[in-house]
Amino acid sequence: MNPSLQNELSRRQFIAHAGVGLAALSTTSRGVAQGSVANSRIRLGLIGCGKRGVWLAGLFAEHGGYEIVGVADYFPEAAQLAADKFKLAPTQAFAGLKCYEKIIAKGGLDAVAIVSPPYFHPEQAAAAVAAGLNVYLAKPVAVDVPGCQSIAASGASARSKGQVFFVDFQTRTNEFYMEALKRVHAGAIGVYCFGEGSYHDGRLAIKGETETPEGRLRNWVFDQALSGDIIVEQNIHTLDVMSWIMRDSPPSRCTGTGGRRVRVDVGNAWDHFALLYEYPNQVGVTFSSRQFDAHGTPGGILNRMFGTKGVLMTAYGGEVMIRGGAETFYRGGKTTAIYKEGAQANIQAFHTQIMAKDAANLTIEPSVTSNLVAIMGRIAAYEGRAVTWPEVVSSKQRLQADLSGLHV
Repeated sequence: MNPSLQNELSRRQFIAHAGVGLAALSTTSRGVAQGSVANSRIRLGLIGCGKRGVWLAGLFAEHGGYEIVGVADYFPEAAQLAADKFKLAPTQAFAGLKCYEKIIAKGGLDAVAIVSPPYFHPEQAAAAVAAGLNVYLAKPVAVDVPGCQSIAASGASARSKGQVFFVDFQTRTNEFYMEALKRVHAGAIGVYCFGEGSYHDGRLAIKGETETPEGRLRNWVFDQALSGDIIVEQNIHTLDVMSWIMRDSPPSRCTGTGGRRVRVDVGNAWDHFALLYEYPNQVGVTFSSRQFDAHGTPGGILNRMFGTKGVLMTAYGGEVMIRGGAETFYRGGKTTAIYKEGAQANIQAFHTQIMAKDAANLTIEPSVTSNLVAIMGRIAAYEGRAVTWPEVVSSKQRLQADLSGLHV
């Protein structure tokens, strides 16, 4: 069988196994309904009151189309601080490992924004969809393949019931990224030759002590199971753009390595990866990441694709452009405000889709694919061998977090 066709069938079989109706994933946009609900405010609950969660909730509140009516977090003090910020009563704040069940059971919600550690995303999203709620989910959607299948299944269930399920990636909302990728997919850089992707950044800060159960949870970004490791939790931004460039078709196989050599004082997540993703037609994309001090060496979230007629160059927070001849060149622009503007655009899109009762939920499949691409790289590096796409989508391996000692 043609390798390209085999990979596409494997991807579709994975989604079908999870219960997603591919016909519903048409890119044809639906008209926005205009009616009496146009001025309604969506009653939103926040699950995950960390720094980004509270920041996102603030953007939801600033939008004007939402009302924050509940907050939930494992840590009572985090939930209470968020409740105070949004002027909520103590009865609207929930804590513990099952805080998501408590906020859903309280009732009075139209939607939830899930911004908790990725390990918890599948069960929290499934509970929200089962309760009839619209879901706004932070990336990555899951930390392992069964988790990705669970998200795909929740998305299919939401679609069948007319609920909106939206995954928050900022790059796919940016005008320069969208125009550049539109041109590339139309042939602007010609036939692909090879590509590059990188996510180089300094280390993250440790939050207090790290050895107790609650200390491990506070420092979840350093835990392989809770975060999915840096390649899934953060590097996915680069890998999502790589996947987008490749029209969300999966790589045939991946090889690579990595390790934990510089940041060895906390957790068990690796601090660097170096991989080669091989796509059909002998298109290779190299990827590297680090999460430690590189002594002034420039970093960033970067992608390049070299073609027979030009080169696509993108930088999250930097320039997006296409270099080539007169018919190829695209000046693009700077994406300096993409972190905030991307979130605002997604919050607006979520509101529009809910108001329009548009449950096509087109962000699910590409987000699951990008997540699987990241997991593929992690498996290849962890196991030190070539990993094929069919192996990835059929994997039953689950990451198990140590939640002992935590209260419900």
